[in-house]
Amino acid sequence: MFTKDLKTFYNKMGIDSKLLELSRKIEGELKERFNHIDEIAEYNQLKVLNAMQENKVSDAHFSGTTGYGYDDIGRDTLEQVYADVFHTEDALVRPQLISGTHALTVALAGNLRPGDELLSPVGKPYDTLEGVIGIKETKGSLAEYGIKYRQVDLKADGSFDYDKIREAINPKTKLATIQRSKGYDDRPTFSVEQIGELISFMKKIKPDLICMVDNCYGEFVELIEPTDVGADLCVGSLIKNPGGGLAPVGGYIVGKQEYVENAAYRLTAPGLGKEVGPTLGLNTSLFQGFFLAPTVVSAAIKGAIFAAKLYEHFGFEVLPDGVEDRYDIIQAVTLDSPDAVIAFCEGIQAAAPVDSFVTPVPYAMPGYNCDVIMAAGAFIQGASIELSADAPIRPPYTVFFQGGLTWQHAKYGILMSLQKLLDKKLIQL
Repeated sequence: MFTKDLKTFYNKMGIDSKLLELSRKIEGELKERFNHIDEIAEYNQLKVLNAMQENKVSDAHFSGTTGYGYDDIGRDTLEQVYADVFHTEDALVRPQLISGTHALTVALAGNLRPGDELLSPVGKPYDTLEGVIGIKETKGSLAEYGIKYRQVDLKADGSFDYDKIREAINPKTKLATIQRSKGYDDRPTFSVEQIGELISFMKKIKPDLICMVDNCYGEFVELIEPTDVGADLCVGSLIKNPGGGLAPVGGYIVGKQEYVENAAYRLTAPGLGKEVGPTLGLNTSLFQGFFLAPTVVSAAIKGAIFAAKLYEHFGFEVLPDGVEDRYDIIQAVTLDSPDAVIAFCEGIQAAAPVDSFVTPVPYAMPGYNCDVIMAAGAFIQGASIELSADAPIRPPYTVFFQGGLTWQHAKYGILMSLQKLLDKKLIQL
């Protein structure tokens, strides 16, 4: 049936009229905040545009290379654009970096040597890094190469434990890794300002300490990035924020030239470094995705805030809450039961443009220590800048929602997640 009426179309797409009415009320309350998000996106858009103009990006840079990838001017120019946007000496932006975890592994392995010590001053890192570091016994871990690991847990209120961090830093402490986003923990995400304060504190104790930030999910959420406040290295995935939903694969490492070069030698081979690495016709998507990223990220942030406000209305605990400042695109919702988590993810999957007919189920995934459910009907496999949700099936049964290439799609996905909870009588209007 053809209709030009929005309410009727939402009904046709499975959304209850009362739920839609509630959502419109909450959306109206968020207009001023959404305007502020648009201002941040506008600033970051100009930042990316200026870098592209200053580096004279041309269609000549969109041709790809094969084989060794010698003299790939598109690749080299893209890396200079990233370096300029992040205000760093150098950048490594490659499709050969297949994930954020891979990019972090390359940065760590490139800059640590046997006998060095790695410090996490923000508690346990994301699950997939446990095997990389050697917290969980894994072939090829840093621990197998004689690299020690030490962590300082956050205080109960989620703040840095500066006294214990001071005690932990010693002559063998070579690199500190700071995970910006919460991962699967219930701690707050750190602002760039907080990260800068932590880096400044550690540098006063050990000036030559390499400070690396896992920037996944945080790019373009604020006006500044961790490299603007003292981070020596900043690492992320192109199928998250900076790929803008167009990058089909890839990761980035930006920072001081020496440390980026060390990472490049680990990615390719000692002595070759950044000189090799074909782009295989992907340059256009990598450039255009980066150009679109500020706008796409703003849509995802709006979706996260909207989700927080709606789920708060139904009495669920959310992190961040509906009024807190945002430092990444992730919204955590504690649903208190595995059935509710599964229903939430079924709704996100049902709202997808791809594989909307698929029912997500919990299953064992490499790198995780419990069953995980993932909903991601995405154009790019695993792209969490697209509408997606995932959750470990363990108490307190918290689901992590992120992404949305457009605000309109993020809105529909959140409504569909609630609709599934309604259908299963897990909430009431």
